[in-house]
This record gives sequence, structure tokens and C-alpha cells, in this order.
Amino acid sequence: MTTVTETAIADAVGPDGTPVLPAPATVGERQTLIERWAERHGVDAAHRLAEAEGLADAVAAEITPDNTLDTYAKSWRVWSRFCTAAGLPEREGSRGALVAFVSWMLREGRQNGTGYAPASASTHLAAAVVGLRERGVQVSGDDQAEARAALEGLAVKLLQAGERRGRGQAVGADLDGLRAVARACPDTLTGDRDKALVLTGFHYASRSQDPAGLLAGDVTLHPRGLVVAVLTGKTKHSVRNAKIGYAEDPEICPVRAYLAYRERLVAEHDLRWADPSTPAFVGIDRWGHVTGGMGPDSVTRAVKRISTRAGVPISWTGHSLRIGLAYTARKKGKDGIAIADQGGWARHSRSMLGYMQRDDGGDDNAAAGLT
Repeated sequence: MTTVTETAIADAVGPDGTPVLPAPATVGERQTLIERWAERHGVDAAHRLAEAEGLADAVAAEITPDNTLDTYAKSWRVWSRFCTAAGLPEREGSRGALVAFVSWMLREGRQNGTGYAPASASTHLAAAVVGLRERGVQVSGDDQAEARAALEGLAVKLLQAGERRGRGQAVGADLDGLRAVARACPDTLTGDRDKALVLTGFHYASRSQDPAGLLAGDVTLHPRGLVVAVLTGKTKHSVRNAKIGYAEDPEICPVRAYLAYRERLVAEHDLRWADPSTPAFVGIDRWGHVTGGMGPDSVTRAVKRISTRAGVPISWTGHSLRIGLAYTARKKGKDGIAIADQGGWARHSRSMLGYMQRDDGGDDNAAAGLT
């Protein structure tokens, strides 16, 4: 049974910018803690404290999102490739090794021999440190900070050299795009699903994992529209009941689109799809067969495909609906707190404010109208 110790990474920041959960201690650290507790409180109390630490580890593992675990696993593989290439031991996180790691990532770290974008390198650095500490390796905060400073400095050098890496931020969905999407959806179950996926996702600022995690029972009809119980997301703020009202324009009404899709799904396939425990959004193959629930990757691919079919100038990604709600609502004068609550952002979230400012740069600008 493992324990959570003072040497864990309680003050670390995860790849997505949120605090990471403490890492389990090594067997040696656990034994040291038990001995310390035994001296202070007696042997019986020490064993009960150790059992409580084991429970804490189990809870931490249970509530860590799958996408976070996937990121940690991927980043550890990147760290392992670096150690092999550099001839360094895998379980040493020294200052020099971490600085060399970020330099290698920017220079040649990707599988194809090219360098990572600085944002990706930053993610891998944070997650690799998590992986080292989980494996009992002591990584000092100062050494990690120096590696991050080196990464930021090298990223500036890349910009000064005229080299820009990464895809940049996703484009946000807008009302014109929603209308184009609605008109381009064919009169099929897949078309109805696509329309409902995009229109509802826009109105509750969905990430790609949000509709993938919804069950039919999470979307309920009320007199004024739908209530979507969004139970997935990166933070506690994403666990929310998002209210979606009927739109004045029936062509892009998310409520009508969702109800039409679900009615057609039940009518054309099995009545079992009316069960609240079935997925809200289903996968459909090219022959019209329902394949089960959609995953986050299939949602991302669907949004891109749907926007491309509609002729949207720049194809949307799985994050475009989320961005679009923020800046469209801001443009229409919605209160920032109301926007945060609808989209599951922390109030005054920096990412949300950034999404708003994409559209406000010309009109809502401190320099506008001064001369």
C-alpha cells in the first residue's frame, strides 16, 4: 500500500495548467513516515494513518481524468526517448538533465526528428517531472524552474529567428458558421446528429470530451428548453447544469435540433436508445449503423468534418464551440460571470477572457475612438 508524503508534488502544476494530485511515495518513504508516526502517536495509530494514506491514494487515482493520465504516459515516453538518445539514466531528474531535455525537445524531440512547439514541450516537461516524482525521484523545484526558464528563453530565440511552431489557437465557431452547418447537414440520422452535436455544444461551450461523456438522461427537457448536466471536464467548474433555451431562429435552434435527432434515433433504430442510460450522442458508420457512444476523438473529428462540409473558411476543432460561445456571448453584451457559469469556467478565468478578446480587439479596445 502506497502513501502520499511531504515530498509529493502538491504544489506542482499539471500539463493543463491545473494543480496535479500528490504522487504516491516510494516504499522507503512510506516506511519512514510510519516510523515517524509511531514515535509521535504509537504503533497502532501509525498503521491507521498509513491505511488512511492508502485510501487517499486510491481516491486520487479514481478522480484523475483519463486524459490527464494519457498525457502523463505520453510525456514519460518522450522523456524515455530523450534519455536513450542522450545516454542518461531514466530515473535522474537533475538540473542539467531537465535543461537538456527541453533543449532536445525544441531541437529534435518529435518522432520525425523535428522539434516540438514550445507549448508542447512545456506540457511534456511538467508531466515528465510528475512521472519522475511518482517513481521516487527527487526533483527540486529550483531545478524544474530553471528548466522552464531555459524553455522560455529558447522559445523567444525561435521567435526572434522567425520560426513559429504549433497550430496556434483554434478558431471559434460563430453564428454564420452555425447557419452554414445547419444548412449543410443532410436529411439523415447522421445529419441530425451532427446538427444537434454542434448547436447544443456551442450553447454550453463544450469541449470534445463533454458530449462524449453525456448520457441521454443528462439532457432533460424543460418548458424553456434543455438542461444539460455536464459531468465531465478538467475542473470542478465543469460539473454544471447548463441551460439551453429555444432559439428565435428555428434553423439554428439547439433544442429543436436535439429533440429531432433523438426522436429519429429511436424511430429508425431500437427503442432501447430512449433509455436514459444510453449515450446522448452516438457514433454512426458510413452505412448508417449505430456503433455506440462517441469518444472525445470522434467528436473532434466530427466537428472538423461538419465544418468542412459546411464550407467554414477555417475548419473548426473540438475546442471551437467552446471558444465561440465565449466571444459570441461577450459580443452580444452578456455578463462575464453569466458566461463563466454557462461554460463552466472559473469566474475571471484567463482563458475565457482571452476567448472574449479575440472578437473585442477592434471595438472593445482602450485605444479605440481616442483620436
